[in-house]
Amino acid sequence: MADPSTQDLTGQRLGHFRVDGVIGRGGMSVLYRATDTRLGRRVALKVIDESLAADREFRERFVDEARNTSAVDHSHVVPLYDFDEADGHLYIAMRHVEGPDLASVIDGRPLTVARTLRLLGQVADALDAVHARGLVHLDVKPANVLVTTRESAGEHVYLADFGLTRRGATGHRTSGGDFLGSPTYAAPEHLRGEPVDARTDVYSLTCVLFTCLTGRAPYLGSVPEVIDGHLGGDVPSAAEPAGLDPRIDDVIRRGMDPDRPRRHESASAVIEAARGALTGPGPAPLVGPAPGRVIGPPSRPLWPGAGRPAAASGATTASSGPAVTEPAASGAPPWATPYAPASRPGPPPTPPRGAPGRPPVGGQQPGRPPGPPQASPGSPPGPPSGPLTRSSVAPPMRLRDPVPPDRDGSFARVGAGPPRAILVAGGVALVLLIVVLLVLVL
Repeated sequence: MADPSTQDLTGQRLGHFRVDGVIGRGGMSVLYRATDTRLGRRVALKVIDESLAADREFRERFVDEARNTSAVDHSHVVPLYDFDEADGHLYIAMRHVEGPDLASVIDGRPLTVARTLRLLGQVADALDAVHARGLVHLDVKPANVLVTTRESAGEHVYLADFGLTRRGATGHRTSGGDFLGSPTYAAPEHLRGEPVDARTDVYSLTCVLFTCLTGRAPYLGSVPEVIDGHLGGDVPSAAEPAGLDPRIDDVIRRGMDPDRPRRHESASAVIEAARGALTGPGPAPLVGPAPGRVIGPPSRPLWPGAGRPAAASGATTASSGPAVTEPAASGAPPWATPYAPASRPGPPPTPPRGAPGRPPVGGQQPGRPPGPPQASPGSPPGPPSGPLTRSSVAPPMRLRDPVPPDRDGSFARVGAGPPRAILVAGGVALVLLIVVLLVLVL
């Protein structure tokens, strides 16, 4: 069996593809730059390791899912052109994307928040499209995210390497029991060989989010140490080393929860929650399973009242951590409550109209439905109903006499000057006086 770390097919032909050079090497395959001799276009040719190509179960899964994945038409998914076998080599031909992968972009240094959200938002869109077809990528990691600036004004992202993509079943292993994939970003159920679904990719995407914000993977060390971290370790903080809002730790803990039902419900939900935690003025938005589910062990409640006894209008799910109050059908969702930190309480609530200690407005009586204020007998009429003007929303003022509104709907104010009729009469008298003086002089 050839070792993929030393195998080099440069200069050879696989079917109608001419291998031009090596792009990169992985544990299961080698990625080549190649040319489609029939269409004359450049492609990326992924050649599977011969030991895996000889595994019958792997071959069947690979062929089945390659066909399904080739039907995914999305702007952030690398298109698959062809897959076949030639001279004992199982290969996939896909679009050649000119640009680095996300692992090279990070290179041990954290990305800015804006760039992280912009790049991973595109990855989340791609994953949602894959999941909509019932597929699971199973190998979401920075090395499989390609970044190019040659196809748009900004950075355009492609999700690549669909060699492990399949429908929800058991995790990918060979017939000999070997794990396939990258344990650095693998979900616990994937590592244990249990059934997988879209939330398995949600876990991996959350790990990539952690890496973008901190410059390192969530768990470091040897392969057994990394696997132990995913299976039972505490989720490390991303806020402390990167100096970020601590609410981002709640988002990451939820996305990496070992219990799948507690994770974010979609890939886009992870990024939206991160956006709210990192850029929003309030708490991270609750995007995920329906209210009533426990959402993991956040360091503090995601909204005021989380973890306290539920009111009579809702039911509370008991758990060891903060609980989510499930409102009644007619009530507002719990995350709609405005966020107010305990150390900075907001102003006291304003009593409603007609409440004790505040006189009724417009003669409104308790127990009656609100209506337009009724004018008392003998009181001057107010401004006519209609669109609000500057005068109608200004503080109340005394009117000298009930006068009709001006053209703009406002009313004459006290001290605004003499009436218009007096000014006109005075002007006419002055003109007549001047005329009489001129006649006398002449």
